[in-house]
Parts: sequence; structure tokens; C-alpha cells
Amino acid sequence: MSRRALPTGDLGDGTYRNPVLAADWSDPDVVRVGDDFYLTASSFGRVPGLPLLHSRDLVNWTLVGHALDRLEPAEAFTTPRHDCGVWAPSIRHHDGRFWIFWGDPDHGVFQINSPSIHGPWTSPHLIKAGKGLIDTCPLWDEETGEAYLVHAYAKSRAGIKNRLTGHRMAPDGSELLDEGRVLIDGDRIPGWFTLEGPKVYRHDGWYWILAPAGSVETGWQGAFRSRSFFGPYEERVVLEQGDTDVNGPHQGGWVRTAAGEDWFLHFQQRGPYGRVVHLQPMRWDASGWPVIGDDGAPVDVHEKPALPSRPVAAPATDDTFPGGRFGPQWQWTANSAPDWTSSHDGDGLRLACVRSADGVRDLRRVPHLLTQRLPLQPSRVEVDLRLDATTPGARAGLAVLGDAYTWIGLERGADGAAHVVHRFAETTADAERDAAHPRAAPDATARLRVDIADGARCRFFVDTGDGFRRSGQVFAAQPWRWVGALLGLFAAAPPGGRSAGAARFTHFSSTTLQLDPEEESRS
Repeated sequence: MSRRALPTGDLGDGTYRNPVLAADWSDPDVVRVGDDFYLTASSFGRVPGLPLLHSRDLVNWTLVGHALDRLEPAEAFTTPRHDCGVWAPSIRHHDGRFWIFWGDPDHGVFQINSPSIHGPWTSPHLIKAGKGLIDTCPLWDEETGEAYLVHAYAKSRAGIKNRLTGHRMAPDGSELLDEGRVLIDGDRIPGWFTLEGPKVYRHDGWYWILAPAGSVETGWQGAFRSRSFFGPYEERVVLEQGDTDVNGPHQGGWVRTAAGEDWFLHFQQRGPYGRVVHLQPMRWDASGWPVIGDDGAPVDVHEKPALPSRPVAAPATDDTFPGGRFGPQWQWTANSAPDWTSSHDGDGLRLACVRSADGVRDLRRVPHLLTQRLPLQPSRVEVDLRLDATTPGARAGLAVLGDAYTWIGLERGADGAAHVVHRFAETTADAERDAAHPRAAPDATARLRVDIADGARCRFFVDTGDGFRRSGQVFAAQPWRWVGALLGLFAAAPPGGRSAGAARFTHFSSTTLQLDPEEESRS
């Protein structure tokens, strides 16, 4: 029997259970400023990018915004590029400012900074152009006054991998001062492969690089240390799966509390749920090496950090869309246009039925699709929909998106009547098929529901005024290449000249779903 995940890892008795972030917060990095902890993660091709999470105890997290309003170069992200964009960012606080660095595998190393976590953030600044430059991390050495940058490589673009390169960097983060030098060549370490995701630190007179190797699903965490930034480095495995069920465990960041406790946040690959975040205790052994988890194995349940008690919290999912605005949990699948939504005096999200061939053929190609992460815990997701558009072919609905996808919603027929439709597209298909027979929706309104059981098995329901009815067969959510499955809201219409109208979504909710064993076995 699989262990159920909770929206938050806080067990309420002074302990926590992993994961502490039970959704796809890929490639997390963390920094402490005073009593506050801030975390960012990969956002790939979604907009806004670079999510910003806040915590006071490293267990309970809230999403407070994003640092990146639009992806650059803008022309490269007018359509969805689900496995491109922002890869494995690093967040630091230096000289009174927050700094975030990331590698875009197709364009190079970018940097933004801000005096406050809430902004304003500077525009993306390209400090090293090139293909396959990923997983970047800066270091400001307080002992020497020097600044450095470390990055890894994506073989799909650079032609090489398993190496970490270091640069001297201008103290203001504006440019790199040399051509770079390979700090660690994983090909020269027996048994090591796919070395990536470096985070660089200065501690106890050593330069430290914490980096995973061995691949996302089956690898381990390595630690490297040297008395000189440019090496040579010695290595040690400091966290691996062992006898636990935490595959990976993959890249993350080290943080020290004000009281001097050390902790490590990393991700674990969970298939359609993406990369969920675990919190591990960390200590230093007699020879000065870090020991992460329970003597190098991931913990399941553990005492919380010795910090003041905080209310139980998790990133928001529900939304009433006040004034037509959506919360920070939502992201478009590409750079957005201002006319996709409209503000108003009440609640509810008005999505324009954007005209495009893809919008009525393949949602994986649609930029005007608003998404949030699929929850790891069994959940019931519901939303009310009214299709105001009367254009034949106009449609709107609730989707579960990945390499394969399905959606349920409303569509206008050739006669202008509204119908409930439920469609899906397989991984290799370039067009949708019916998942259930269409049926009438006399008032062009519907309450849509998806129940997400263990294994991301999704069952769809719809209520047009006479109670919920089940629709179609169980759909097993699929991940994207690097990204977990997503929940999505959309409105679209066939190509044409004039405006096709709009749809209105209200009362989006996601609640923990309790299935009895007999019901779950039938699913």
C-alpha cells in the first residue's frame, strides 16, 4: 500500500513527514535572511517564472510570488516549450539584495536581483551566452572578496555532460571574468556519471560543492571540497537511497538556521507528480564532511528544526479569482498576452476564447492555458464554468496535462447550443478524441470535477444542474519530459477574424480526497 502524502509535512506534534512540499517544486534552492527562509525552483517554460516560497520553520511553506514576469528572449517563448526556459536556479542574498541565477539550456546563464523578495526584480541579464549551460550557482567569498560562478552542462545542447565548470565573476554579478575552468570531471571519478546541479558554498576554510550524480531517478548526492576554488577537489557520497523508498535523492540546497542547525532540501522524482521536496537534517562528522539524513539515508519522519512553532501552511491551490485576477499558484504555458483575461468588479476568471487551430486540436501547443501543479495527495478538484461565447466551436474546460492529456468542459455546436464534452489525446497523437459522448448543457453552465487517486489516476465528473455524473474512463496522468502533470483552465475557439467571446471560471477548489479501500480498488 502506498503512503499517502499530506498537503504539508507538519504532523502537528513537533515532527514532520517528507515530502514537505508535496507537488512539483523542481530543483529547489534555499537561502536564509534573518529568521526567514526563501526557496525558488525551476519553472521551465511557464510564466510567470521563478516561484518564490517563504517559510519560518523549513516545513510550512507559502507561495509569495514570482521573480520573473516574462521569459527572455521573448520571441523564443511565444509558444509552449515545456522542457526549456528556467533550469535549476540558485537564490542568494548578498550586499543587501536577493540574487537569482539560472541556466537556460538554449541561451545561456541569466541573473536577476532585487532589494526585496517581493521585488522589483531587475530584467534578466545574460552573463554567459551559450548552449547547454545549466544549473548555475554563484558564490561571494566573504573571506577573500572574490566572486565565483559554477555551472553544469546539458549534453543535448553542449555535447558534453558530467563536468562542473567554475568562473571568476565580477562582484556585482554583471559579467564573468575568465573563460572558465573544469573544476570536477565526473568521467575521472570511478563509478560517477551525470554529475550536475551544483551548489557552491564556503565553510570551515573549504570551498564546498554539493551536487547530485547517477541520474535523477536512481542517483545520489555528492559533496566535494577543496582549499582552492579551482581545485583539486576530493569527493564523498553524502546521501543515497539505501533501504528507503526515496529514489534519487536529487539536487537541492543547504541552509543553516540562526541557531546553528544545518538542513538540506532536495527533490525526489515522483513520475506524474513531478519533483517533490524533502527536508533532511544535516551535520558535520569528525573529519569535517557533511552527513545528510539518517547517516546518509533519507528520513521519513523527523523532529522539526528547533525554531519557533509556526501555523501549518502549504502553497495555495484554491482560488475565487477576485476581480478577475488569479493567484500566484497559476502560470501560463508561455509568455502571455494582456487580452487573455479581463478584470471586473466581482469574482471569477474571464478567459478569452483565443482563436487558434491548436486550441481546438492539441492543448499541448496552446500558450493561453493557465496551469497549476498536480497535488501529490489524493485530491478532488472542482470548478464552475459558464461558456458565454456563442461562436460555433468555442470551448472551455478543466484539463489534466502532460505528454498525454484529457479535458472536460463545454463547447458550442454548429447550432449555437452548448454541450458537455470530454476529450483526450494520447502521447503520440496530434489531435483529440472523444472520451465520452457529448450531452446537452442547456444553460451553458457546468460544475466540473476531477478526482485524483493514488498513482495520479483521474476520474472526471460533471454537473449541469441534475447532480454529478461520471464521465469517461479513468485517465492516468502523464508527466512532461522534466515536468510533472499540470491542472489547467483554458478557453479557445477555431481560427477566425473577430472576437470569439469568453468563458468564466469561478470557485476553483482542491481538497484532500478520502477514498475507502473498496472504492479505490475499483478505480
